[in-house]
Amino acid sequence: MPKGKEKLVLIGNGMAGIGTIEQIIKLGGAYDITVFGSEPYPNYNRIMLSYVLEGSKTIEDIILNDRKWYEDNKITLHTSCAVARIDTEARQVIAEDGTKVPYDKVIVATGSTSFILPVPGSDKEGVVGFRDIADCDAMVEAAGVYRKAAVIGGGLLGLEAAKGLVNLGMDVTVVHLLEDLMERQLDRNASSMLQAELERQGVKFAMGKQTAELTGDARVTGLRFSDGTELEADFVVMAVGIKANTAVARESGIAVNRGIVVDDFMRTSVQDVYAVGECAEHRGTVYGLVAPLFEQGMVLAKVLCGAPTQPYEGSVVSTKLKISGVDVFSAGEFTETSEHTVISAKDDWKRTYKKILLKDNKIVGAVLFGDVSDSATLQKLVKQGAEMTDDLYAEVMGTGCCGGGEKKKGLSVEAMADEEIVCGCNGVTKKAIVDAVTENGFTTVDEIKAHTGATRSCGGCKPMVEQILQFVLGDGFQQSAKQGICGCTTLSRDEIVAEIQAKGLSTTKEVMNVLGWKQPEGCSKCRPAVNYYLGMLNPDTHEDEKESRFVNERMSANIQKDGTFTVVPRMYGGVTTPEDLKRIADVSLKYDVKVVKVTGGQRLDLIGVKKEDVPKVWEELDMPSGYAYAKSLRTVKTCVGSQFCRFGTQDSMGMGALLERKYERLDFPAKFKMAVNGCPRNCAESCTKDIGIVGNDGGWEIFIGGNGGIKPRIADSFCKVKTDEELIEICSAVMQFYRETGNYLERTSEWVERMGLEKIQTVILNNENNRKELAARMEFALSQVSDPWQKMLGDEDTRTALFEKTQA
Repeated sequence: MPKGKEKLVLIGNGMAGIGTIEQIIKLGGAYDITVFGSEPYPNYNRIMLSYVLEGSKTIEDIILNDRKWYEDNKITLHTSCAVARIDTEARQVIAEDGTKVPYDKVIVATGSTSFILPVPGSDKEGVVGFRDIADCDAMVEAAGVYRKAAVIGGGLLGLEAAKGLVNLGMDVTVVHLLEDLMERQLDRNASSMLQAELERQGVKFAMGKQTAELTGDARVTGLRFSDGTELEADFVVMAVGIKANTAVARESGIAVNRGIVVDDFMRTSVQDVYAVGECAEHRGTVYGLVAPLFEQGMVLAKVLCGAPTQPYEGSVVSTKLKISGVDVFSAGEFTETSEHTVISAKDDWKRTYKKILLKDNKIVGAVLFGDVSDSATLQKLVKQGAEMTDDLYAEVMGTGCCGGGEKKKGLSVEAMADEEIVCGCNGVTKKAIVDAVTENGFTTVDEIKAHTGATRSCGGCKPMVEQILQFVLGDGFQQSAKQGICGCTTLSRDEIVAEIQAKGLSTTKEVMNVLGWKQPEGCSKCRPAVNYYLGMLNPDTHEDEKESRFVNERMSANIQKDGTFTVVPRMYGGVTTPEDLKRIADVSLKYDVKVVKVTGGQRLDLIGVKKEDVPKVWEELDMPSGYAYAKSLRTVKTCVGSQFCRFGTQDSMGMGALLERKYERLDFPAKFKMAVNGCPRNCAESCTKDIGIVGNDGGWEIFIGGNGGIKPRIADSFCKVKTDEELIEICSAVMQFYRETGNYLERTSEWVERMGLEKIQTVILNNENNRKELAARMEFALSQVSDPWQKMLGDEDTRTALFEKTQA
């Protein structure tokens, strides 16, 4: 590290703090930067948590800056490491684990915490907030066990949580104190339309209800309201608001009111200590939305880099509801008074609503429901306090026509100044977007997002970015707006695979360089995908690139919310031995494993292993990995079958263990699960597995494309076979066809629906040559990853010997 660099410590690894660091880097700030984050993840997009909850995105999808970004920018990152206090005398930041880091400047960006109602029973098991990934995990876990959920709070967070839980299959009731949803952002018209739409999507409501008590013993069983009525619920989400997380500031003697008190340059009461984001209180206001946090961060970055800056004078806030199928937007003032002039349009048939509020003929507020395409324009007009004119009225209300009677497009873009902010979350100007198009040849929103950061956070500026693209590209906009596997490339999965084969490409860096990636290093979405495609195409020559894999795969264990890991040894077909159980017990005691859990996949999870102990735990277990972290075969679930069950017609345990040994370690586009039943009673639940096998008197029936997760799907009956050899050949062919044609992270449930069951059957069942070639390619791939003892034949003698060995 160059001598003389000042030490900058960021307390909080969230969007506000890291957004400030990004601006400092852009401005060329010369700091030795250390970041403390209390969660085990790098910086992620908290706005997208609702998508993680509903299952349309994973945690990897919402990572904004992966660990490589910290490394590339020489930032020291401490995850799962909360800060206790700042020693302002010794000028040190002191973490709860005892870590001490000296500082010249400190940014406190500790965000906020969920406000838990102080009612009796609020500390019971089954009561959570909705603020981070751990809360999402708790909701997903609860949805797999419990049926009835109550969400207390009808605001933005509460409605997002409710819709997510409905998508997870729960019976959900939103409990709200007032009669209108989102009363801080919406007027009564928009609120009633929103409630009606959410009711159509399965959310129930208990409006005008004040929660007096949460009932139950150790675990919550319901809510009792102040009017004496009750609501049954075995899971409760508190979403009644947030409160600034000021603990570090209080412990450090920094002035605190509702938040950490800051001036117009984000300075706290202590010299060289600054605060930004949801923990900061500026002119008596604590902001809980993303745009103000980035506006604060831009001012602070300039202060820390010695660049000229205007003071931060507060923000005009806007809200956009992020629930699939429901579009709501508001900015500025939304409830009319006698001082306002109201412009409105309501269409009950199309379920749309638009209202604009004027004060002294200046636009001071807007509400949209159903169609939010004008949100970016209206947000800008509200922020500017624009004067309403006939032309502007015609534009925003859709009444102005030109030529053939169509609404004139692009007027707002043409009128924008070059330095006008388009993406308030990330401070991206119109000129930055235009330059990205004209100088770099970018033609899609994803490319603009990857290069400039516009649309990366809340996504509210996407319509405006699209308008700028259309304005600059003209007639070429539609043709050039082709989307690739991510924003780094316009190439699809099939095009990438074809180019790898045609050009003989062998590494991810080579692929990205030769195929013209916009981001030379790729991103967390495309790097693991390209690495998989290379390994699938060239199993004998491709050298797996660990740096392109997710953290769980690199660690051979699943990271948990507290930063520890879960180690999952393999138990073939759910069968183990006393010797293996003893090793598991000994290792668990030695390394202070918190919980040993029996899983739905018929094996044991060792939960709570410290990161530094993971390699030693694996070494002393001396058992194969269960690959619970990998995009590969996870488990083969079995019933006891003909070996023990009076109804069993086939040896399900022996076949399950055989299949698990045969296909373990091999990479797939996504995680892969199998099950083998000894009879049609389906005790091993074959109907919800990627490949499910059911024994009968005449042989086996094979099912494919099942899923028991967030998007459940019953598997399709694929075919019936008479012999074990046929079973194994067809399983190999199906797996290899999926490996060769599946999109990365696409489960077989989605693959079967995209490809079509009949096509898969035609390729594999109706063409023996195809089937045998696919099976042969599978065998070749297996030969590159499996030890000789794992290459087993599918005959009865081998299976019986295996069963006897397992039971010995």
